[in-house]
Amino acid sequence: MAMKVTTLSAAERRPRHVAIGTFDGVHLGHQAVIDGADTVLTFDPHPLTVTHPERLPKLITPFEVRRDLIEGLGVAELVVIPFDEEFSHIAAEDFIRQVLIEKLDARKVSIGENFNFGAKARGTPEMLARHREFETRVVPLIEVDGEIVSSGRVRELVEAGDVAEARRCLGAPFMVEGPVVKGEQRGRELGFPTANQLPDPALVVPGYGVYATFANGIPAATNVGVRPTFESELGLLIETFLIDRSEDLYGQNLRVAFVERLRGEERFDSAEALIEQMNHDVEEARRICAGFATAGP
Repeated sequence: MAMKVTTLSAAERRPRHVAIGTFDGVHLGHQAVIDGADTVLTFDPHPLTVTHPERLPKLITPFEVRRDLIEGLGVAELVVIPFDEEFSHIAAEDFIRQVLIEKLDARKVSIGENFNFGAKARGTPEMLARHREFETRVVPLIEVDGEIVSSGRVRELVEAGDVAEARRCLGAPFMVEGPVVKGEQRGRELGFPTANQLPDPALVVPGYGVYATFANGIPAATNVGVRPTFESELGLLIETFLIDRSEDLYGQNLRVAFVERLRGEERFDSAEALIEQMNHDVEEARRICAGFATAGP
């Protein structure tokens, strides 16, 4: 059954198990909070966009990816609060009374142990637990290899190009999504036509390099960088070569899932040397994608 997506104002009142959070990345810690909930209550845009824009980091997932990841957890309904200046001033107790009790009829509320809410983030798990109208479930932070899983940690791993370790924290590959744009046709001239995407400056991008990926589910090799072998005015691009597939993707939306980094971005002395390396990259990406499809995350 497809997950229902609605704004808070349009949500119907009914008994709910509500998981609350921003859930940027939907990493393992977020998944633990959502586990067992039939409704996820989240915010869009990110609250820091309104309250402290100078502290807003690059986000891990655009809303569309976050929505799909949450749906994949078996959630029945995603309730979105359009976070604006007015909502940022709602006191924590008013949030509990007006949103959770009166509007959503929450019977159980799940949050992470470090979750705060309401004006000036004064709402705490202890405040929620004092309310007897619903059961409060406070989920401890999750660790991987002795380190807490957080959106900040995932962000750092992705920016460093360590998408394999990021995948362990996310429970799934890191993904980017966006329309395919016209490039300089350089890949086509070299025998490796690519689907090119301009990174969203508000979102985190993997460190420069070549990666084994899946593009809309198709095994692929993806380069993130500025193509130092050739002079270019396009700047940072995400260039994806579909393995054993030829499709015209211009203008279409492409979702690229990063499985493993093959190498850093390099400058080659000749087009021939670059082509040789690209052949090697594609074969390596083919092998990794085949293994990942068999073994899973």
